[in-house]
Amino acid sequence: MTPKTETKAAIAPPEPKKPRVHSIDLDDSSLYLNRELSWLEFNRRVLQEALNQDGHPLLERVKFLAIFHSNLDEFFMIRVSGLKQQVQAGAVKAPPDGMLPGEQLAAIRRRLLPMLDEGTSTWQDDLKPKLRDAGIRIHSHEDLSSAQRTWLTDYFLREVFPVLTPLVFDPGHPFPHISNLSVNLAVKLIDPQSGDVHYGRIKVPATLPRLIELPSELFAKPVVSAKRRAKSNGRGPEEEPSSPEEHNFVWLEQVVAANIAALYQGVEIKEVYSFRVTRDADLEIQEDEADDLLRTIEQGIRLRRFGPVVRLEIERAMPAHMRSLLMHNLQVAPDDVYEMEVPLGMSSLMALLDVDRHDLKDKPFVPRTLPSLSSGESIFAAIRRGDILLHHPYDSFAPVVDFIKRAADDPQVLAIKQTLYRVGSNSPIVEALMRARENGKQVAVLVELKARFDEENNIVWARALERAGVHVVYGLLGLKTHSKVALVVRRERDGVRRYVHLGTGNYNAVTARIYTDLGMFTCRPDIAADASELFNYLTGYSRQRNYRKLLVAPVTLRSSLSSLLRREIAHQKAGRPARIVIKMNALTDEDLIKLFYEASQAGVEIDLMVRGICCLRPGVPGVSENIKVTSIVGRFLEHTRIFYFANGGNDEIYSGSADMMERNLDRRVEVLFPILDPALRQHIYDNILTTYLADNVKNRLLKPDGSYEMITPDGGPRVNSQQWLLEHHDRPPL
Repeated sequence: MTPKTETKAAIAPPEPKKPRVHSIDLDDSSLYLNRELSWLEFNRRVLQEALNQDGHPLLERVKFLAIFHSNLDEFFMIRVSGLKQQVQAGAVKAPPDGMLPGEQLAAIRRRLLPMLDEGTSTWQDDLKPKLRDAGIRIHSHEDLSSAQRTWLTDYFLREVFPVLTPLVFDPGHPFPHISNLSVNLAVKLIDPQSGDVHYGRIKVPATLPRLIELPSELFAKPVVSAKRRAKSNGRGPEEEPSSPEEHNFVWLEQVVAANIAALYQGVEIKEVYSFRVTRDADLEIQEDEADDLLRTIEQGIRLRRFGPVVRLEIERAMPAHMRSLLMHNLQVAPDDVYEMEVPLGMSSLMALLDVDRHDLKDKPFVPRTLPSLSSGESIFAAIRRGDILLHHPYDSFAPVVDFIKRAADDPQVLAIKQTLYRVGSNSPIVEALMRARENGKQVAVLVELKARFDEENNIVWARALERAGVHVVYGLLGLKTHSKVALVVRRERDGVRRYVHLGTGNYNAVTARIYTDLGMFTCRPDIAADASELFNYLTGYSRQRNYRKLLVAPVTLRSSLSSLLRREIAHQKAGRPARIVIKMNALTDEDLIKLFYEASQAGVEIDLMVRGICCLRPGVPGVSENIKVTSIVGRFLEHTRIFYFANGGNDEIYSGSADMMERNLDRRVEVLFPILDPALRQHIYDNILTTYLADNVKNRLLKPDGSYEMITPDGGPRVNSQQWLLEHHDRPPL
């Protein structure tokens, strides 16, 4: 079943077109979109979900606004900081689009400022009032009653005051270190005896809730009935307790500011304004000089707190003298300063998702468990009967966890090998791996310590695994291991058999409910042999250069993808069915973009579903008029990677961990795996790719100028691909 009958035709190979002859220079910078500006357009799409009054429940819209700001934090910490380093180093090499680093920084600021204003107005004029109407109120401290302020003062003295450290900076007190992403108060003080002016800084503690919830009884509503008024002869109204559905919050920094005199006693407080800094957090590790990678990364994490400031956010009302003081001491230029309406650090709005208001959130759903995995038989028996495909979060992630748990306890299992990139906290998979070692099995795990912003968590797991006796390796020199592979070796009646799980997503049971990913179980001997040799490559010094079925970066993946694209061009020129449909997170690689252009020039119809960055410019006459690029941003983070090639009528489909980016192809260990079962290929074709292409609710179309426009229903039914996939599980018997 497909969302609408005409959608299958949208993916079917069209009638062959005659190739055109072109003399266009594919190195022309005008044919490429800038990577950083393309990412900003992706974040604009996230912001649009916060703006969409009909597309999400209220608290889910707040979530998207928080994600928009959280994304920006990481963008400045990594991408903007990298551009600044290039400017300081005098870099003159431009990316394919031709923009030099300094030009990119200027363009980022121009593009971002209107988006920040739009985000502010969305909060102040739309979301905040609607939350108030729904009983979730974010109060200003100054608007509270005396009883409410008294409660907050008691809270401050009891919970906040002991944590705070008031600082001043003058010739005897150097300017304090301002930690990354912290919210701070800048204070102007006057000594009443000397009249001298001093400046202080208070860090709003991140260890306390940023949004303080006040007791509901403090907001009881005065209600007086006519009968009561008659009896009371005008006496005061009786109080009706507020509804338990109501929640009242105040920002922590406002409470600190209101009670700041307790921190600077005996001096006059003249001004208090909030500010926030973002630092360069791009961890650079010289692996070839590191004796112990784990300890080197631990040291790098500590140094991350002291990276140069790349952004200073200040309260818009902050006076010029205080702004200049901060700019001087933090060593930032005017273009690094962003004036914002309070509150700063809007990613903290994510805390509102903890409010117990299910009516304001997405409806919960129960992921499906496939019949082949719910019959009570062993998961190994189910895999022996045929390949099993899981599409998360629509299909439960529990079978993946169960695969490792069963292997840990099964006396017939001899060994388990697995890659771990982002596993999260309280990981049931890691616990199962440790139990497997306790049960006497050989266990080898590659824990990628260089998974950005997950380094600390991965270090904790690596040490725990090592203590349990697991063979732990940290990856290959100069490469991140991003592949998602688990291998179980089991002794059976007919000999030793290998079972494999391959996927597009991390072995993380939490994100598996909010990311869309594909995973496949198989015991095909050729894929299993490839998996074994991949682990030999990862854990030892194997120089494996060829694989039977898997496409592995940085060994065979780039050349294989190039060959697959060239093959479609050859099919098109020979008059055979040719078609390319690829779903991925990002497309930046110049060489592959050129091949897409060549395919388009040859007449191949190409659909690219790119969630985030896309440097290919579609719709350029004579170059890319046969390429359509779309992007879906919705309830779930689109993380699935699917590569479909018509192949002259003998279609092929791959899935896996890699995007079409230089880093994935050349500087990471990635794996794409083929979908060899015809029924599974048909399912991906009919029920996944076709559904995404039919989306006219959450889908955006990339235009030649780099902007995106919503795809709207053209007289047909509305198709929200994620919602459709939640509601339909029609698929071939597995």
